[in-house]
Amino acid sequence: MEFDYVIVGAGSAGCVMANRLSADGRHSVALLEAGGRDTNPWIHIPVGYFKTMGNPGTDWCYRTERDPGLNGRSITWPRGKVLGGSSSINGLLYVRGQPEDYDHWRQLGNVGWGWDDVLPLFKRSESYGNGDAVLRGRDGPLSVSDSAVQREIVDRWVEAAVNAGYPANSDYNGATQEGVGHFQLTLRNGRRCSAAVAYLRPAKRRPNLSVLTECPVEALDFDGRRVTGVKVRHKGRPMTVRAGREVILAAGTVASPQVLMVSGIGAADEIRAQGIKVVADLPGVGKNLQDHLQARPVYRTSLSTINTEINSFVKQCLIALRYAATRSGPMTMAASLGTAFLKTRPELATPDIQFHIQPFSASEKINQPHGFNAFTASVLQLRPESRGEVRLRSADMRDHPEIHPNYLATRTDQDTIVAGIRVARRIACQSPLAEVITGEFTPGAKVAEEDYEAVLDWARSTSTTIYHPTGTCKMG
Repeated sequence: MEFDYVIVGAGSAGCVMANRLSADGRHSVALLEAGGRDTNPWIHIPVGYFKTMGNPGTDWCYRTERDPGLNGRSITWPRGKVLGGSSSINGLLYVRGQPEDYDHWRQLGNVGWGWDDVLPLFKRSESYGNGDAVLRGRDGPLSVSDSAVQREIVDRWVEAAVNAGYPANSDYNGATQEGVGHFQLTLRNGRRCSAAVAYLRPAKRRPNLSVLTECPVEALDFDGRRVTGVKVRHKGRPMTVRAGREVILAAGTVASPQVLMVSGIGAADEIRAQGIKVVADLPGVGKNLQDHLQARPVYRTSLSTINTEINSFVKQCLIALRYAATRSGPMTMAASLGTAFLKTRPELATPDIQFHIQPFSASEKINQPHGFNAFTASVLQLRPESRGEVRLRSADMRDHPEIHPNYLATRTDQDTIVAGIRVARRIACQSPLAEVITGEFTPGAKVAEEDYEAVLDWARSTSTTIYHPTGTCKMG
C-alpha cells in the first residue's frame, strides 16, 4: 500500500492532520491507529471517562516505573488507544494555555509558535458562543461550551477564592488566563466532541483518505536514512505502508519516542543495548519528559455531592434515564467544574498553579466514590522543572516502554506543590465555602500546614498524574 502521506496515530494531532492533508483531494492520506474505532458508547457520553480509562479496549493502560519523587510508587498513565486518542477518553476540559508560554517557545527558536501565530489557529478550530470574538472562534469544527452542570459547592469555592483575594475570570481562554472561574468543555449537544468527532468524521468519506484501525506500528521503514514507510500489523497481518511524500509521527508522548527508538533513532547506547541497529544518534529522543502532577486535598461538606447521588442502583438508573431523554444532568459532567490559574508568589509574571474543583471525591486505591459528601480541590504545578524520560524495555513495540516521570525532583517543584496545597487550605477557610465544610479529609489535621516536610511527604505519597505528559520529541 502506498500513499502520499502516512500518519501514525489517530489522536488529537493525527485526526487534524488527516483532515487538513486530505482536504484538497489532491493527495492520498493514510491514518494508522493501533486501537479500534470509537464505537464504544461510553466514549461519547461525557462522564464515560470513568469507563474508558483503564479499559484495554480504549486505553493503553501504561504504568510508570517506581518513582523516587512519589515515595517509590508506580502510578497509572492513561493514554487513548482508539480513534481520537486521548481526546476520546479525557475529562473534556478545554484549556489553550498561557500566551506567554507560546511566546517563550518562539523565543527559543521555534518560529511560528508565538501567541500571535497560534491565536488565529485556535480561533479557526473552535466554535464557542461566548467570550470576546476578537479572541474566540465562532464556527470551527471543535465545539466548546460552558458547563450546563452547576453545583453549589463549586460555586461556593469560586466565590471563596475571590474572597481570598484572587481575581475572577469568566474566560481563562481569553485575554488573560489568571483568575478563578468555571471550566469550558469540548461538548456538542450533550455528547463528547473529540478530535475524531470534530475532524475525522467530516472527512471519513473522502476517497483520498484511508483510516486503518487495529493497525499497530512495528517500526519505521527506511531507504538509507530516509523514512519511506511504516511497518505495521493490520488486524494481525504484517504489511508495509509506504509514503511517497512524508511519514508523520503523531503517536503521542509515550509511543512516538518508542517508535523512533525501536526504529534506530535515539540515544545510540540505549538503542544498541536492545540489539537495534542505530540509524541516527539523537540523544534527546524520549528525554525531556514532563507532566502535571496533581495533589488532591479532599473536604467533607454538608452539601449534597456526586458521592451520595450515585450510591445506589436506583439513583444511577434515574440519572441514566434523564440523560437518555434530555442529554442533560450529571452524565454530561466533565472531570472538573471549577478552575483557577493562580500565582503562589506575587512577584511571578504568570500563574504557576492550577486548581481542578470536582464535586466528588474518591479513594486513591480503588477509585470508588467515598461514602460521604465531599469535594476535591486538586492542585497542580503549571510549569514543572523536573524532567523524566521514556526508555525502551525491549525492541518489541508490543512491550510497553519504561516511563520514568521523575516527579518533584527539583526544589522549585517541591516548593510549588507545597504552596499550592497551602492555597487550597486558605481558600477553604473563606466564606461562603467555610460554612459548608465539615472537615478536611485529606491531608487532614495530622499534616500541619506549617510543617513543610509533612506537606511535601503527603504530596509524594498521594499525588498522581492529571494526564498531561509531553516533551519527549521536543521542538528545536
